Amino acid sequence: MHAVRFLHGGESRLGRLDGSTVVDAGPAGPLGFVPDAAGWAAVAAASGPTHALDDVQLQYPVEPRKIICIGLNYADHAKESGSALPPAPLIFAKLATALIGPGETIVVPAHEPHPDWEAELAVVIGTRAKDVDREGALAAIGGYTGFNDVSGRKAQRGDGQFIRGKGFDTFAPMGPAVVSTDGVDWGAIPVRCTVSGSVMQDGSTADLIFDVGEVVRYCAAQFTLEPGDVIATGTPAGVGAGRDPQVWLQDGDVVEVEIGDVGVLRNPVSRPAG
Repeated sequence: MHAVRFLHGGESRLGRLDGSTVVDAGPAGPLGFVPDAAGWAAVAAASGPTHALDDVQLQYPVEPRKIICIGLNYADHAKESGSALPPAPLIFAKLATALIGPGETIVVPAHEPHPDWEAELAVVIGTRAKDVDREGALAAIGGYTGFNDVSGRKAQRGDGQFIRGKGFDTFAPMGPAVVSTDGVDWGAIPVRCTVSGSVMQDGSTADLIFDVGEVVRYCAAQFTLEPGDVIATGTPAGVGAGRDPQVWLQDGDVVEVEIGDVGVLRNPVSRPAG
């Protein structure tokens, strides 16, 4: 099942995505779509007006209180980055003001010359979790979605830490839908990215260094995970910084992230002259 958040009549609403139509499930709350039992039940029972997908503006589906990211979680990406494999999941955070939804524009600051893409599977927490084992960690996941960990490499490398280069406004596209975990094989989800039609990343969660269960378990050992929190699990090889010559996002580019059957997270790029 696919849940979306969309704008209709100036109001943020929830819906069930059935192919190319959206069935209205009522107004969205302050956290957007939270994939707990009540959230999924409401989407399953949706019986409101039906809209063509092309007639609604999808929003990023959830308003997370925490956006947790995992760095260097694919061996091929660590290799292209010239980095040693981490002994434990490498955690950093992105800012909520970086979030944008499908179709919204990634706006690169004029002072950042090296904007890069990172397609990622993101899991959305459905039930509160703290100090859980692996089984408890997987049970806490309420759904998954697509995520683009857009990165300003000049700021990231110059600062020696990630918060600024990863946290610029619009640098966290997410969506288009949250997919339920029913029958999911966490080790076999495709992760793909194209930039203006050229395939840049084509990986799979089978290649994760720390798999989804371990990532969530490790995060829950550090801080309480709450419903609606988002964990982006890392990106495979193929980022612009790892290419020879390096490739950066350009004005007018369109980035498309495809994670399993979540759908296509498509965002244009704007690079103001500076």
